[in-house]
Amino acid sequence: MSDPIRLLLVDDQALVRGAMGALLELEDDLTVVAEAADGAEAADRAAQAQPDVCLMDIQMPGIDGVAATRAVCEVSPSTRVLIVTTFARPGYLRQALDAGASGFIAKDTPAAQLAHAVRRVHQGLRVVDPALAEASLFEGANPLSEREQQVLRLSADGRAIAQIAAEVFLSAGTVRNHLSSAIGKTATENRAQAARIARDKGWI
Repeated sequence: MSDPIRLLLVDDQALVRGAMGALLELEDDLTVVAEAADGAEAADRAAQAQPDVCLMDIQMPGIDGVAATRAVCEVSPSTRVLIVTTFARPGYLRQALDAGASGFIAKDTPAAQLAHAVRRVHQGLRVVDPALAEASLFEGANPLSEREQQVLRLSADGRAIAQIAAEVFLSAGTVRNHLSSAIGKTATENRAQAARIARDKGWI
């Protein structure tokens, strides 16, 4: 019998990691070798354990799953990343695949299908939830520029223009221009609505 597929589980909820690990380890050919509670920890664990497959959440405190996917692929090039998330949105799918992920499925996927997805990703195949793939085709690419995404993300919690400007090293006027552009592209009336729409679509 060949060696089991070595897994890294990344999720900020310990209960989710524990349940996922317990289910996957019921499979004879899968074994959990490391866990991480956030994106920064994910890169450290991947560098140490060099797992075959990393199961990655998207929304986590600090470094999110997209940035963490990129980091894991850098420190452990042989590791394939499978996004497993509640937030199955087309925008997240595009970001994750661009970051190097090999698959994207929802957390409510049955255990047997999840294990099958892990095996396929390990074989070098791409696994994407069919409904999400179809939605992604009709949704289109993220219309927001990187700067628009950045300032919109920072404005989502209501922080002042001056504070955002200081954090991104831009003038207040430039930040207003980026926010105005983002509001136009999301067809909303203010930055709070724009941030909500962008987050719902997985653009930020």
